[in-house]
Amino acid sequence: MSTEFVWWPSEEFARATNWHAFLTAEGLPDYPTLAARASAEPEWFWNALIRFLDLRFRKPYRQVLDLSRGIEWPRWCVGGTMNMTESLLDRHLAAGRGVQEALVWEGEDGARRRLSYAELAAETGRLAAGLAGLGLKPGDAVGLYLPMIPEAAIAFLALARLGCVALPLFSGFGPAAIATRLKDGDAVAVITADACPRRGRPVAMKATLDEALAELPGVRHVVVARRLGGAVPMRAGRDLWWDELTAGGDPDFPAAELDAEHPLLLVYTSGTTGKPKGVIHTHCGLTAKTGEDFILCFDLKPGDRLLWMTDLGWLVGPIQFTAALLAGGTIVLAEGAPDYPEPGRLWRIVQDHRVSFLGMGPTLARMMMRIGEEELARHDLSSLRRIASTGEPWDPESWLWLFERVLRRRSPVMNYSGGTEMAGIVATNLLCPIKPASFSGPIPGTGADIVDEQGRSVGPGEVGELVMREACIGMTRGLWRDEARYLDYWRRIPGMWVHGDWASRDADGCWYIHGRSDDTIKLAGKRTGPAEIEAALIATQRVGDAAAVGVPDPVKGSAVVCAVVPRPGQPPGGDLAALLSEAVGDAMGAAYRPKRILFVSDLPRTRNMKVMRRVIRAAITGEPAGDLTALVNPEAVEELRRAAHGE
Repeated sequence: MSTEFVWWPSEEFARATNWHAFLTAEGLPDYPTLAARASAEPEWFWNALIRFLDLRFRKPYRQVLDLSRGIEWPRWCVGGTMNMTESLLDRHLAAGRGVQEALVWEGEDGARRRLSYAELAAETGRLAAGLAGLGLKPGDAVGLYLPMIPEAAIAFLALARLGCVALPLFSGFGPAAIATRLKDGDAVAVITADACPRRGRPVAMKATLDEALAELPGVRHVVVARRLGGAVPMRAGRDLWWDELTAGGDPDFPAAELDAEHPLLLVYTSGTTGKPKGVIHTHCGLTAKTGEDFILCFDLKPGDRLLWMTDLGWLVGPIQFTAALLAGGTIVLAEGAPDYPEPGRLWRIVQDHRVSFLGMGPTLARMMMRIGEEELARHDLSSLRRIASTGEPWDPESWLWLFERVLRRRSPVMNYSGGTEMAGIVATNLLCPIKPASFSGPIPGTGADIVDEQGRSVGPGEVGELVMREACIGMTRGLWRDEARYLDYWRRIPGMWVHGDWASRDADGCWYIHGRSDDTIKLAGKRTGPAEIEAALIATQRVGDAAAVGVPDPVKGSAVVCAVVPRPGQPPGGDLAALLSEAVGDAMGAAYRPKRILFVSDLPRTRNMKVMRRVIRAAITGEPAGDLTALVNPEAVEELRRAAHGE
């Protein structure tokens, strides 16, 4: 990793940040003072943050944090009642911001829609009223099987307003994956679309859902939004068109008053083995943590226009709605892929919709790098002031490309490491100098640390487990119907939340993520994540993407195998493999030279562009790969298997 700082906040920059506003409001001189007090007085910190974010409560809580059941089972905002939509919508209407744009949308086919805060609130109310008329009530789980269209945001907000529990599903799921999650979550209804375009061809959604529901009589209602307008089968007594359901709905439908810890989301995250895990987030928990991460740490402000090309099935889908609206900004919603129908579609959307805050991960960055400088130069990206990232470790080359070529050094690329289970652990804070691909360290209220197997903090340069020593308001409230599996997070190192990421800090205090601990590669008695090996491969500029995994070796015990996507004009074969192997050896030492390098056209990845290394490892070794339902390109697994086995 780079040892040099590349960005320093100026005095002017620092004073304009939300960090500075928060420190000033609390009478604190600097960030270290804040961090120390937050750890010593967590109730003070979360109270202060809730005030700063202006979260609305119908009934004030009498205690922000109750640890009487132990750190594993904290209770938050005890005694308080609220509904998160009152902080996201009603608060802005009361302040006279109803005419401000709340959501702008662009479809894959170029269709566009815009909704003001007043219009979004009215559409939310109409749908909530229609769903209430069907008999849906607080606590009912409702599946969201939708493409990224305005109805996705409206449906999420309407369910929250009713007190229903949203159960988001990836828009590319097949019938079996949909049925598994709806059945496990006891869903009583699903909101879907007739169909959606995907790289120029129509993809049936309602018909896929019908197949999934064949054995689920508990789903009593299906609401269908019109996207492509084709004919779809509608089952009498169960299926209703969205526009017909909402036609007579009350645009001012009142928000249900809920316990602050009332469930908001039931999100399923894929496990390495076994069934997907049902993660539970609440009204106060998700709203407060999203506010901390995006408003305090990432400096999201009123008037910002936030784009994160993702899918509703990944937690970032609902989070981007929450973040933009909580901040008083605008959701820029884009259906489809960042490189279709034109290669530089992502840059063109940023330009056309004046995006100021862009979310993207390393895999997407590398994909846009491969598209080339000429495509980048065609677009005006001067509106961009922040780029945030989560999902995977960065390689310095891709990070620097975004920082220098896309952001033009106006601000750093802000790393964010977390997961569906806790909606964030650490994030870059804007008041510190930053190195490529690094974090500034733990954010308040998490007690994040890097520790060894006994829970002792590791020194500079040592790789350890990323943990939380403190209860965090964004943490899942258990796992749905699986208390034992939830407690496993706390039992690996007693008293600490171990999420499963390897991390390290350097002598200057900068933190780095090295990948999932189940992606660990152990060679010559040392363990490492795949990030440094992959960075060495990408730094050759001969490959556009790379993934390194450890596999059993009869002689050494473990060996490195790399799957790489050659850049255009780089013929795969022995010469390129030798060059890449030498680059890894030069960067990491001879012990890390890959045993094999496999050339493929793509890597298995999820719809949020995250490379699934466990799938790569399984394709090579022939072991079970676990849950594959989140893959956007399942054909890549077969290509990889053929490459690994010489077929």
